[in-house]
Parts: sequence; C-alpha cells; structure tokens
Amino acid sequence: MDNKAPLNEIVFDYYMNFIPYFANLFTPLFSFISVIFFTSKMAYNTEITAILAGGVSFNRMLRPYAISAVIIGVMSFVLSGYIIPPANEVRLAFEDKYIKANKSEVARHIQMEIEPGVILYIERYEENRNRGNKVSLERFDGKTLVSRTTGNSIEWDESDTVWHIKKYLKRDFNGIYETIEKGDQIDTVLNIHPSEFFITGALAPQMTNTELYNHIKRQEARGMGNTQMFKDEYYKRYANPFAALILMLIGVSLSSKKIKGGMGLQIGIGIALSALYILFTTVSSMFAVKGNMPVLAAVWLPNIIFLFIGIGLYIKAPK
Repeated sequence: MDNKAPLNEIVFDYYMNFIPYFANLFTPLFSFISVIFFTSKMAYNTEITAILAGGVSFNRMLRPYAISAVIIGVMSFVLSGYIIPPANEVRLAFEDKYIKANKSEVARHIQMEIEPGVILYIERYEENRNRGNKVSLERFDGKTLVSRTTGNSIEWDESDTVWHIKKYLKRDFNGIYETIEKGDQIDTVLNIHPSEFFITGALAPQMTNTELYNHIKRQEARGMGNTQMFKDEYYKRYANPFAALILMLIGVSLSSKKIKGGMGLQIGIGIALSALYILFTTVSSMFAVKGNMPVLAAVWLPNIIFLFIGIGLYIKAPK
C-alpha cells in the first residue's frame, strides 16, 4: 500500500505466480496425506487384508503407489527446474519494485577472478551510476604477477561494452624489470557485467537448472564464496522429487494396518511426520546456507533420514 502497487499486478504478477511455487513445494506432503487417507480407509474396511489373503504380495500392492509417486516426482522436477523459475522472476521483480523498494544499489569490497589469472577488486560500486571507486586489476602468469593496474575509479560503458579506468597507474613486471604507465583514462575489456556484482541468493529461484549449474561453476571459478544458496536451490530440485517416493513408502507402510485408533490416528501420525519432514528440511537448508556442513549432504539429509524410517516401517508392514 505504501508503494502504491496496482491491484492487477498484486493479483496477476504476485499471487498468480506464487501459487505454482507453493503448490510444487507442498506436492510431496499433499501426496503423503492423500496416501495415508486412502490406504487407511482401505485398511479400516478390511480391503487390504482381503487383497493380501487373495495371494497379492505387499510389493505388488505397492506398485501403483510407486508409479504414481514417480510421475509426481518427474512433474515436480520439470516444474521446479524449468517452468516455475520464469514465474518466480515476475514475482520477485514485483517484490523488488513494491515491497523492497529501498533495495541497496551499492556493492562493496568486490573481489573475484573474472577469468584465469585476472583478479579484479573494486572497493565500492554504485549500480545507478555504473561507477566504482578504488579499483585494482592484477594479471598473473601462473603464480607470477605480470601486471597491476590501479585507478581512482572505474566506469562501465554500455554502448561500447568496455570499462574505463580513470586516473590509472599501470605497472608491468618482467623479471626484475618494471615498466610504469599512468594517465587520465585507459579502456579495457573485462569478462564481467556490472549486474554480476549484485547477484544474491534471492535470484536462485529465478534460474533454471541449466542457468543455476552454469552460474555455480562460473562463481566458483572466479573465487566467489556466496554460492551456498545457489547450491541449496540446485540440489533441492533433485532431492525434492525423491521425497514423493520416500513419503509414499512411509504412508503405505504406516497406514496399511488396521489399528485401534482408526483413520483419525493414522492421519494424525501422517500430519506429524509431515511437520517433522518440513522441520528437517528447513534446518538442513540453514546448515547448507550458513556453510556449517556440505550443501549436498545437508539437502539430502532429510531424505536419507526418512528413507530409513520408511524402510523400517516397510519391514514391519503386513505381508
């Protein structure tokens, strides 16, 4: 309201693009609850007992559940990796415009390897002016410094796609010899765009799987350390589809036996396990983003824990 967001943008740009994101996020849990509801009702009506007594094995009874879970997992992977990111781009653009209107347009202490052997450092860069202060550009041959250029400021020229270094001092090294050059301005082509100085983890949901993979590799090659959120998003898109299969195994094994508490108790246990799964997922994501443990291990930890729970319930399930 403070930033006067139009109603049509609130509805169509924000909420309409929010629904697919949350629908995909909770699809494994919705499937889990539906499996428990459906299977426990069969067990309560003694249908599963009749199926097993008729010579159908428990593994054979699991087959349609497994096929459905695989279909759901594949759909989740395609949605999260290639369809939802463009929708997230529109939604997050709305947030930047109307919710985070005071977003910082200044990056500080930028240091990265923009290409092999080329290290760039900028003390402060302003996005709205395309200008940075106190710049250093070093070129290495292996571990040997061969050139170092410093300047009072650096500017990006969009029309010529070059960088202008103002009030520069360039030093070239050749063994024990040194050549010094200085002037008002020197132009150089660098393998980087100013927008890359402002890439944050919030942009990860906007990238497709291919874009995420390429971004992570590029940032690691440049020596950037802020890749945890991108890795967390990337690995989640592969781990979450398996959640549907794991939770399906837990749901069927848990609810296939007729118990005294009836359907209500089984559904209650299912909701509790769902809440526990969300808790594990949230905590593991925090460990991944904070760098307390390897991102890949943190993302897959909830699936591994619940897989063991599923195997234990499967072993005890009625045969």
